[in-house]
Amino acid sequence: MRTIGQANVAIDEAAGIFRVSRNAFVSDQVFEQEQSRIFARCWLYLGHEAELPEAGSFRTRRVAGREIIFNRDMSGKVNAFFDSCPHRGAKVCMEKSGTARQFHCIYHGWNFEADGTLKRQPHHSGYSETFNADGALNLMRLPRLESYRGLWFVNFDKNAISLEDYLGNAREYIDCFVDQNEQVEIIAGAQEYGIAANWKLLCENSVDGYHANNLHATYFDYARNIAPKLPDGPAPARGGLYGVARALDNGHMVGEFSGPWGRPAGKWFPSWGEAAKPEIAARRADLVARVGEEKADRIANLNRNLVIFPNLVLIDGTGMVIRVVQPSAPGFMEVCTWAVADARDSDWLRDIRMQNFLSFLGPGGLATPDDVEALERCQQGYSNRREAGWNDISRGNMEDNDQPLDHEFHIRAYWKHWAECLDRTDMVAEAADKAAA
Repeated sequence: MRTIGQANVAIDEAAGIFRVSRNAFVSDQVFEQEQSRIFARCWLYLGHEAELPEAGSFRTRRVAGREIIFNRDMSGKVNAFFDSCPHRGAKVCMEKSGTARQFHCIYHGWNFEADGTLKRQPHHSGYSETFNADGALNLMRLPRLESYRGLWFVNFDKNAISLEDYLGNAREYIDCFVDQNEQVEIIAGAQEYGIAANWKLLCENSVDGYHANNLHATYFDYARNIAPKLPDGPAPARGGLYGVARALDNGHMVGEFSGPWGRPAGKWFPSWGEAAKPEIAARRADLVARVGEEKADRIANLNRNLVIFPNLVLIDGTGMVIRVVQPSAPGFMEVCTWAVADARDSDWLRDIRMQNFLSFLGPGGLATPDDVEALERCQQGYSNRREAGWNDISRGNMEDNDQPLDHEFHIRAYWKHWAECLDRTDMVAEAADKAAA
């Protein structure tokens, strides 16, 4: 059996065994390696362009422990700045969102334009005329900021590959997420909550079809009772879901499936009533006109749960959701979730989306509390790691992609990429040099 990821992942392909050390969920050393070798080197989601609707719009975000200003300056350009005054380091933006032509540091009164340029500082005496000639006292920009289909990402590694290359074949699923909307809207407000478990557990859980029928039995019993009979098709995964799970490039993973519910993108559902049919039919017709019959059929009828490595989840069902999982300690994560809609939604359709967001995906819904309880029980069980030291992720064959939803090939691919990041030769050599010094 070979091991990778600083010996935290053990694989025996011939025997069909894939295991992950429970040390990976509790170790301070592993957590620190993740911060330097994953979160400091991978593309991380910052926000959606719809959150910056006009010049001067801003959002403040914490990404990988860094305080960041995400804004659109007065020329309309999107920026990402470290929220730290270049003078003594104080935060310059204390609001979560709003509009601002300038940012002001309360400590010594330095002012910065919305494009980050230092505008003025009180008491010019004592400074040379060229003290900011190199721009070092402007708000510091993040090394990399790029977007795909309105989703903006940052990277703290200036030498990272392009965002488009990083996303790779996951772009196909992002396109499905975006294309069903004439104009993407991020509904005001967010669900923010903490889970006393390791961050990787929720990333696994977000595309794990194995747990659905068992952990969410109440919801699926309800859905099956009110849904029309599903068409004939391949044997469903647990929970009555038809579809496949796929490993994608760079550790990304997806489940794409049909389910016993409707979709605003073009799949009418009986509980919505006959009056809803014309609007859903119009959505479907518009989709066909924009993307063609084949892609429209896929977008309208199939759901997708997509994980962009390391910590972004796009959930595309009756409701559409952007979820970011932020690790704050080996045994604790912070979760922020935004509801996505189409700006042209009627009131009843918007209500359908919000009901799904709150009743299924919300921290008080039918699914999320189940997941939180299960993940926290996992974290508690890792107290036994010295004697019971490994998680098993072996379900399904070791070679073929496109496996049933309740197999684990795609989750294994996520863990393999995680392990490759921890084993990066440049980072291992760098750590050794620091230790020697």
